[in-house]
Amino acid sequence: MPRIIAFDYGTKRIGIAVTDPLQIIATGLETVHPKDIVEYLKKYLVKEAVEKFIVGEPKQMDGTPSQSAPMIKGFVTILKKNFPLIPVEMMDERFTSKMASAVIAQSGMKKIDRQDKSRIDTISAIIILQSYLEKNSR
Repeated sequence: MPRIIAFDYGTKRIGIAVTDPLQIIATGLETVHPKDIVEYLKKYLVKEAVEKFIVGEPKQMDGTPSQSAPMIKGFVTILKKNFPLIPVEMMDERFTSKMASAVIAQSGMKKIDRQDKSRIDTISAIIILQSYLEKNSR
């Protein structure tokens, strides 16, 4: 069964998470600079089949698009242009960074490791993907 990949898009880093082949568990894959994402995915897709991309959609508390919505839309356009056979779905990502920070704080990591922002981006992508899996398993 092909995997599903989720992205927590940021202008400095994109956190990436992937499912196992049975699409049960989400795990962190990598954090990649936005300029490198297409090349990274091309290499990944040579090794693994991917069924779908999930992109975190930042929203305000009232459900309206956040300030970063245009950048996310641009990222989705890049994905669709470069990987036209892989559908892209959006997933509400409100609170994922806060949840990721809380997970890291409770993990017992050293302070220097907890301050690694790329770790927050990867965990945010895991949360986005796990939320997607739970929503679609019903």
